Amino acid sequence: MSDPMSPEAARALVPALREAIREAATLALPFYRAGAQTDARVWSKAGGSPVTEADVAVDTFLKIRLSALLPAAAWLSEETSDDAVRLGADLVWIVDPIDGTRAFLSGHPDWSIAVALLVRDAPRIGFVYAPVSGHFYEAVAGFGATRDGLPITVSQHATLDGARVTGPKPMMDKLARGGARDGAGKPAFVAVPRVPSLALRVARVAEGSIDVGLVSSDARDWDLAGADLILREAGGTVSDLSGRPTTYNRPDPVHGSLIAMSNGLRPAVVDALERG
Repeated sequence: MSDPMSPEAARALVPALREAIREAATLALPFYRAGAQTDARVWSKAGGSPVTEADVAVDTFLKIRLSALLPAAAWLSEETSDDAVRLGADLVWIVDPIDGTRAFLSGHPDWSIAVALLVRDAPRIGFVYAPVSGHFYEAVAGFGATRDGLPITVSQHATLDGARVTGPKPMMDKLARGGARDGAGKPAFVAVPRVPSLALRVARVAEGSIDVGLVSSDARDWDLAGADLILREAGGTVSDLSGRPTTYNRPDPVHGSLIAMSNGLRPAVVDALERG
């Protein structure tokens, strides 16, 4: 089966895609208030999760711009009704216009715009942009990962002892039980503050500032696909609790509990979670 997009064609899209994401961020930033509640209009979606007018503005803008960049690509995003046409498409844009909406709402800086281009079920291009810090993480499959244009790689830390770990408390507790030193009940790792944006959490594993990022069940493709490619290109992966890599563009884009980590840490983390 022929490849619907060559690696060179994917790289050629990057400058225009980067500019579109930067421009999209300018629609959200006026509603962000550091350390304070946003003044954007807010309402609840089915299930109770919040959405703001900034989410909708960014989603609408990116759908127009990205569809113009690649008209053949289908679309999957958090703020657009799902269209089953994506399941038969060779190319699919996957977008989270604001990943970490609750952080955005409360004035926490760790929210992001996450974009991936899938070729069949695997990400070929991945972007995570953190507008407050200005950091831009990106990757094209086969060409490595960068932050602000400079190459990044995962931490070379190879044991759970001393590893910097972040994530939801139940998963942290499970990892602590399984990785306790000599059965003494003390965690072998160093807990770091949870990063509200899942995409940014994974990107920080890719850059090596975090060793393990834990993700509770119910994450969606749009939270993960772009960041997952960045992590893969930096020497890690997003996997399930058994260490199996994540796949995308399934009929139901919802995932179970996941781990973002370097390839070198995978055996220790998977073993500790199984024992926890």
